[in-house]
Amino acid sequence: MIGEKESTKASLFWKENIMHINRNRLLETIATSASIGRGENGGIQRLALTAEDQQMRNQLKMWMEEEQLNVRIDDFGNMYGRRKGRDNHPAILIGSHLDTQPHGGKYDGIIGVLGALEVIRTLNEHGVVTNTPIEIVNFTNEEGARFAPPLLGSSGLTANSNKERIYQIRDRNGTTFHDALAEIGYIGDEKIENQLNSIFIELHIEQGPRLDQQNKSIGIVRGIEGISWLKVTVEGEMNHAGPTPMEARKDALVASSKMVLAVNELAKNVSGLKVTVGELNVMPNVPNVIPGMVTFIIDVRHESDGHRLAAEENMREKLSAIAALMEIGVTIETLWEEPTIQFHSRIIEEITTSTKNRKLSTMEMYSGPSHDAKNMAKLCKAGMIFVPSVNGVSHNEAEFTHNEDIVNGVNTLLDVTCALSNAKT
Repeated sequence: MIGEKESTKASLFWKENIMHINRNRLLETIATSASIGRGENGGIQRLALTAEDQQMRNQLKMWMEEEQLNVRIDDFGNMYGRRKGRDNHPAILIGSHLDTQPHGGKYDGIIGVLGALEVIRTLNEHGVVTNTPIEIVNFTNEEGARFAPPLLGSSGLTANSNKERIYQIRDRNGTTFHDALAEIGYIGDEKIENQLNSIFIELHIEQGPRLDQQNKSIGIVRGIEGISWLKVTVEGEMNHAGPTPMEARKDALVASSKMVLAVNELAKNVSGLKVTVGELNVMPNVPNVIPGMVTFIIDVRHESDGHRLAAEENMREKLSAIAALMEIGVTIETLWEEPTIQFHSRIIEEITTSTKNRKLSTMEMYSGPSHDAKNMAKLCKAGMIFVPSVNGVSHNEAEFTHNEDIVNGVNTLLDVTCALSNAKT
């Protein structure tokens, strides 16, 4: 592990001797990635464990071997490229994922892996020696677009994961996660439960509009927002649409509509609260029958667990009041809950130091989306660096980040990696 004094010395060293990545080499590498699974509208279609993913993995493996890295694959298909350090400590892990959504962009996750590769290339080019080993990682199935849930590769590292259950997760065609790994030749010999790391740093696009709107170069990510999913079941009375007068109806859909509007208004009154109803099921869902039952799910997010839980309680009270007024039934259950993840202060400090040295504008923020860093924060010191997403667009072939912002992000990743690994020339 890295001592406080050693890290401080390393930070001072890189203030005086600022290295820079090779911009053109990085952008050419990203362009090569964009050609593998190229989408019709300029993005990428590279779902996890498909032929396109296999091709990209093979390309990454070749690049890592060219840098004399020790390439390993674990039994969840996660890829590692290890650069030796003076000491045989658990490694500093840098990376993200290379899989995309069905109509994904060229940057989501990808700049984290290829940016990590450029960090290694730069260290090699400058003859930098680190005390701590450094590993590139490409996590499997981060997106969850083919095998749900997302973050499967990094979740396998956590103590509460069930390997055999995850192996049996199926895609829409019935192919299991295990069989898909085997089909592309990426069930590795390494046991996922044996992977040890001291630090994880993930470079990622913001996937939101804040950095772009405020013209900031780097997002210093303090953590990942807590999230709850509340399942609401509204029970009215199913009846014929023709003879039933309006005043005699107990319409579950009308009541649900009022509830959705109510939680949306509530969210506007709590700073930083985000509430979404993205799934709604109506029964019997036919034109000439008054809906008798509706279920919908409320996605609730906030950086403060206290504010999130207080908002949930207000929602429960508001929905119950609407149901009572309309003389219908409502039940509310928590389907899933994850508390806010706080990233490690030491990593945040090093990101801040790097951006000050490079005179980059910054914003401290929490991430709304989940990332592999969320799982890694349960295992080791973790942190994230965000770069702007133009207009906040992501999970879309129109996703775009300016080259200069990508370069700034990778240079920041370089500085932080050097500082935490006690790098010396």
